[in-house]
Amino acid sequence: MEEDKNTETKPLVQESTGEKEPSSFRLIMTLGVAGFLAGLIMVGTYLYTKPLIEANKAAAIEKAIFKVLPKCTSFKTLELKDEKLSEFDSKNKTAKGEAPKLIYMGFDSSSAMVGFAILGSEIGFADVITILMGYDANKKTIIGYEVLECKETPGLGDKIFKRADFLKNFTSLLTEPEIIFAKHGEKHNPNEVEAITGATISSKAVIRLLNKSMKEWKVPINDFINSTDNKTSEAKK
Repeated sequence: MEEDKNTETKPLVQESTGEKEPSSFRLIMTLGVAGFLAGLIMVGTYLYTKPLIEANKAAAIEKAIFKVLPKCTSFKTLELKDEKLSEFDSKNKTAKGEAPKLIYMGFDSSSAMVGFAILGSEIGFADVITILMGYDANKKTIIGYEVLECKETPGLGDKIFKRADFLKNFTSLLTEPEIIFAKHGEKHNPNEVEAITGATISSKAVIRLLNKSMKEWKVPINDFINSTDNKTSEAKK
């Protein structure tokens, strides 16, 4: 049967549902509220976890102090202010957003000073390397070394805290006139650090860190020791 040629084809008209599309203002408000809630959750999480993170860092530093200072049984926290060291009082406020510069003075069981634990950081190959070093101010030597934070390349840069032969560099490392780099197998002087083959950049970062720390802390430490000795001598008179 033939179709009726006179029948007109009409365009299909979509049936209206009666619902209006959301306005731009409503979309913006929805996104704004969602962003606000997400930000609120992030801030709340940060405020909750910050004290826990700081407590964990403090515990890690305290544990490392006894490692980098042989024979250390107790320590005193000192603060560097205006190029001078004094006992740290956590109640004293620092400038807004500025963390106090702290150092740790270690003592043996007879209350004799065994050295200072110094915290330092430096950019390595992949990220920041954070180290706690033990320093004998009388002998001017590094006597201990502990890596607290390191994200260097596994199998290469991470050898700065895994290789026993590299760690031996820091049992009696002379800091004067300065600490210098030595290729693997070519260390001849007490102020040289024998580098790790394949991890030269990380090795040099450690050396920069040590020299930078000595430059910042050596004079204040010497001044503090001298002033303490003078006070002790005057008290005995």
